[in-house]
Amino acid sequence: VQLVESGGGLVQPGGSLRLSCAASGFTFSRYAMSWYRQAPGKEREWVAVITSLGVGTNYADSVKGRFTISRDNAKNTVYLQMNSLEPEDTGVYYCNARGANVYWGQGTQVTVSS
Repeated sequence: VQLVESGGGLVQPGGSLRLSCAASGFTFSRYAMSWYRQAPGKEREWVAVITSLGVGTNYADSVKGRFTISRDNAKNTVYLQMNSLEPEDTGVYYCNARGANVYWGQGTQVTVSS
């Protein structure tokens, strides 16, 4: 089983990034997918979730209206489009799969700074 995040980097406040998480080794379409993040010195927090077939989504209040989670079950990939980024969005972003089992990716660093 693998979850491989990509797309992180350094961006200025107000900018955008699109994260991707490529999954393998399990039946992707049977798993709800989430993004979490962990800022320096803080606990990991949930950011967004999408249901297994992509019908439903939900977001943390801190990102609602700015971030969009989506998935492509044909490509076994989940995305997080992040717009209007703020310094408070800085952290390591993790992909999470939840179904019969729970899987985590290794994370990708997002830094929002001028």
